[in-house]
Amino acid sequence: MRVFHELTRRSGIHGASHPVRRTPYEKARLVGRHVAGLVTRNPFLGSYDAMVVPHPRKPGGVEIYTDELRNALGTSALVLDSGINGTPLPGSKNLDFFTSAAGAVHKRHADDRGITEALERLTGVRVPVGALLAREIPKHVRLRGLYRALLRKHRIQTVYVVVAYFHQHIVGAARDLGIRVVELQHGAISPFHLGYSYPGRPVVADQPDELWCFGSYWTDIADLPAGMSTSVIGASYLPQATEKDPKLAVFLSQGTIGAELLHVAESVAKEHPELDVVFRLHPSERASGYTIPDVVRLSTEGSTLELLAGATYQVGVSTTALFEGMALGCRTAVANLPGHEYLDRPIASGHALLMTKPAELTSAPLCPAPETYYAPSDLSRLTADHAE
Repeated sequence: MRVFHELTRRSGIHGASHPVRRTPYEKARLVGRHVAGLVTRNPFLGSYDAMVVPHPRKPGGVEIYTDELRNALGTSALVLDSGINGTPLPGSKNLDFFTSAAGAVHKRHADDRGITEALERLTGVRVPVGALLAREIPKHVRLRGLYRALLRKHRIQTVYVVVAYFHQHIVGAARDLGIRVVELQHGAISPFHLGYSYPGRPVVADQPDELWCFGSYWTDIADLPAGMSTSVIGASYLPQATEKDPKLAVFLSQGTIGAELLHVAESVAKEHPELDVVFRLHPSERASGYTIPDVVRLSTEGSTLELLAGATYQVGVSTTALFEGMALGCRTAVANLPGHEYLDRPIASGHALLMTKPAELTSAPLCPAPETYYAPSDLSRLTADHAE
């Protein structure tokens, strides 16, 4: 995944997917929180039989993907929530000091056995594979051992994790001990997503046992690793669709294609002056990274989902918000930019339109079967699962 991000960024195809920029002061504060967390957020204290690893993003202070699960599990679950790239949930624990320390000491370069040169011959882009190996592999090994000790201490029965492909040290530690691992879906899955797509379903190390999905669409859109099963548990976090503003068209940005999508938004605004064209930043983006034209309105405050609930049109490329918008009754257009292939099946099904010209926006369709993407939430499945 890291090599792929470096390839697309260095080639100019994409920008950084989730850019994190810290000032020296912010870095110093982060170190201070790490040290304080050794005492105040020590996960080795207490007694638990399940572990939940939430998503770092929390719109409005709510971690939407595990909120219902955490309420169902109650005090039996150890909530392990990092504060490195976000604000940890109240009452959660973490090992942030050790996470940062594990990656701080490493060799400057590892033997990549010709991988860097071979990749450059294939793609024309040079990625420092050796430097990535030198940092990430020792970090993984150190953290894997630490989490084995934590899981063993509490005799954890099930690990529930969001974004498992960025927590493989936790997944690997659980698999070492024969502990069941369940991943909760957090975003769009496609045949092009390196975290989930393994053509032919080979055996892949350090993968969850189960993937709990928002709707049936996600259960077979990509070839998951061998042995990983899927279940549909629905989604509880979507708001109710409100009265639609017939003039509101929301463009859903992402760090990878934000600048290009803004040009599309400007073109649509000029083609359709009757529309209120809103450019909505991804939570990882900053307004300072864009120069917004007069015909487009920037949106950074409030909830993206609430904005989509009242919008008539939505435009994006590969963001999960496009699927959420379909479930909220938006007419959906996919901009013809790198990554639009993520929406190939919805486009082929007539649930969305591949927009190649600004004038096409008003022809975008409504999704006739939104429940295939976001089924009603099934809390009983979660509670019954834990009771077993």
